[in-house]
Amino acid sequence: MQAYRTVWKRRIADTLRELAREREIDESQIDEADVIVERPPKPELGDLGFPLFPFARVFRTSPAAIAEAAAARLQESGAAGRDRIETAGPYVNVHIDRDSYARSVFAAVETEGDDYGRGTSRGGQRVMVEFSAPNTNKPLHLGHLRNDAIGESVARIVKASGAEVRKVNLVNDRGIHICKSMLAYREFGNGETPESTGEKPDKFVGDFYVRFANWAQSDPSAEERAREMLQQWEKGEPDTLELWKTMNEWAVRGIQQTYRRTGVSFDDIYYESRTYGAGREEVLKGLERGVFYSDEKGTVWVDLEDIDLDKKVLLRGDGTSLYLTQDIGTAIRRHADWPFDRLVYVVASEQRYHFTVLFHVLERLGFEWAKNLFHLAYGMVNLPEGKMKSREGTVVDADDLIDQLAELAKVEIREKERESEVEDIDATAEAIALGALHYYLLAVNPMKDIVFDPAKSLSFNGNTGPYLQYTGARIRSIVRKAEAAVPGVAEVDASALASQDEWELIKLLGEFPSRVEEASREYNPSYVTAYLFELAKTFSRYYHEYPILTAPTPAARDARLLLAISTAQVLKNGFRLINIPFLESM
Repeated sequence: MQAYRTVWKRRIADTLRELAREREIDESQIDEADVIVERPPKPELGDLGFPLFPFARVFRTSPAAIAEAAAARLQESGAAGRDRIETAGPYVNVHIDRDSYARSVFAAVETEGDDYGRGTSRGGQRVMVEFSAPNTNKPLHLGHLRNDAIGESVARIVKASGAEVRKVNLVNDRGIHICKSMLAYREFGNGETPESTGEKPDKFVGDFYVRFANWAQSDPSAEERAREMLQQWEKGEPDTLELWKTMNEWAVRGIQQTYRRTGVSFDDIYYESRTYGAGREEVLKGLERGVFYSDEKGTVWVDLEDIDLDKKVLLRGDGTSLYLTQDIGTAIRRHADWPFDRLVYVVASEQRYHFTVLFHVLERLGFEWAKNLFHLAYGMVNLPEGKMKSREGTVVDADDLIDQLAELAKVEIREKERESEVEDIDATAEAIALGALHYYLLAVNPMKDIVFDPAKSLSFNGNTGPYLQYTGARIRSIVRKAEAAVPGVAEVDASALASQDEWELIKLLGEFPSRVEEASREYNPSYVTAYLFELAKTFSRYYHEYPILTAPTPAARDARLLLAISTAQVLKNGFRLINIPFLESM
């Protein structure tokens, strides 16, 4: 449908320019960008509506008169083709020829298949997306899952718009929080390992972080000993480094298992332990050039008055780096590794100030590409019972949550007596769990806080991932039950799809590429989830009213079957963008 909008915007603009020339009006006053296209409020008014209010000043006459003149000219010239034109006051309304449009949509879906929905708006762009950024002192939790869901989906959507995409991760594998887990293990680990306990390695490490917090409540020396361990690590003390390497390997191995389970992947992984010192030299260079200043203690500052902020420390007096300093060095290294046109940081909205300062400092240092950095801020994800806290052990472990969702999905399958419909109940339940999880985390604007409710996310009815998955599986079941060969576009009479409900569904299928482009432009996966829910809901309502395999005529049966097949393909393509498994049976 976007292509039709574009064509018709141009036709309206060209017609208005032609009328202007005839009336000796300066046609340069008519810009195609000023041509507004709307969806008429009622189907009987047409498929596209063009209000001509913006041109009343140019023609010095009423919008209704302009609409009448433009419609008459379009009809006289034959520019409308097979589409029908009519006016409604100041509007020129277009009734798109349904048969030709339906054929064009079906042909595009059939020909492009899994690539239907891909665009070119970002063609030639290189976009780097940073997300996840786990700590190696604990497993991934629900908050990480939202970050991963957004980052993975944004990367897929941007790639679908034609960009070359590189997904990167920054693993926070150094610092006092890491030393706390290490110290607790040294005190209480008794030489145990993930293998000896049978525990997932990242969870094994995370248990000691919680153990440290409990220990520190009764032993005031614990915090000081953790700081001493950090100093030993920075000095390269062999035993400390060996323990650090061992526990980091455990944590990273477990985290990667969760990534594989959730369908998340990266093209490059950066480790903070290898990059944390990289920004120090850049800051010192900036100090020499007068970009920054130092005080009597040797602390290096940046004055942010020019962006209405206070001053900010970049290097401590003892020469040690801060997170901001580290991120300066990491950003510079990334651009050197893979020169990007855009770097998107998927990080919680709590860090808005941090990224405002980071981007500004990089610009002050003279890096032109810094203006292409973007902070995709997202809101918190909490539980019905409140906020999660890692050190208190009240976070929801990612794997535990998926396990819980999968078990609930099994219960749902059995209660609906669908066990015989699925080949592998465990694999199906896992896919439903991931569909429920990712859809729930992406169904709202990333900037909004959400409360994750496992039971609601798994509902097979309403605006949920399992509802969409069930719609796709039901269509596949219909296709499998078709006795005759599945029809292609060439064998189908699209005019057999004559109802308004069928037309609305066809138009929705045609809108998918433009919805993907919109989601890419705004870095907002919720545009895709909203579209998919609208498509699934529209198809379900249609299927309830219009039988497919028992349609009144063979022509209607084939046309409706093609409509269903096209819907399933678009659902599948949309699922891929939001990292939801498509199920053949459910």
